[in-house]
Parts: sequence; C-alpha cells; structure tokens
Amino acid sequence: MRSSGVHHVDLVVSSIERSLPFYAELLSPLGFHRISEVEGERGETIWYIGGPGSAIGLREAQSDDGPYDRYKVGLHHLAFEAASRADVDERAEWLRAHDVELESEPQEYAYIPGYYAVFFYDPDGLKLEIVHLPTLSAA
Repeated sequence: MRSSGVHHVDLVVSSIERSLPFYAELLSPLGFHRISEVEGERGETIWYIGGPGSAIGLREAQSDDGPYDRYKVGLHHLAFEAASRADVDERAEWLRAHDVELESEPQEYAYIPGYYAVFFYDPDGLKLEIVHLPTLSAA
C-alpha cells in the first residue's frame, strides 16, 4: 500500500488568537481553505486548516517549559509546497508586509535542482518554509 502523504501536522502555539489568523492568511493562497475545530484529548479546541491532501492543526499550549528551540527533540521546521516560484515570491511579499521575520529571502538552494524557497518564523519562532520544486509540480 502506498501512502498519499502526510495527513496532518499539529502545532502547539502560545496564542490561538495570534496564530490562527497568521496560518489561515499565510496558507490560503496555497490552497488551505477549510477551517474546522475538534475537541482534543484534554478538552482543548484544536483548529484545523485543511488544504490539498493535508491539514495543519493548531492548539494552544497547556504548559510552559521555556522558549521553542528547533534543535531540541521535536519539530525542526515545516515546509509547505507552492505551485510556482511566483507563489513563493508572493508569499514572501505577504510575510514582509506583515513584519514576519525572514530567515532568508526567496532563493534557489542546492538541495536538489530547482529547489526554490523562503524560510521564515511563525509568531512563536517555529521555522517554516514555502518551497517550489519543478519536479513536484510536474509529477
């Protein structure tokens, strides 16, 4: 049996009021249009932003054990696929217009031929990426 990809990823955020609009606006141009909520295992609300074949879940933190560090065990970064380089550039413009910290401007990386991405940080400092790969779009 072949997997069709990642179904969803849940992120714990410090503020739903801040993070839900950030992710909804960031991801809407990439095809993430459905927003729903479910009750989590501790009774908390989990907001899901659904996109093409996957979803991002956001839940508010219930404990505080220091600032986020992507080099601790856990999530290093999360990458979203864009259909074109122009989409990567447009999202980078949106990030700049919303004073989001960019780690790097959109550019081609040597990971594999044609890898074009922008790296940035969400409101809690989680590292995110929007990437276009011609080979993915053509498949």
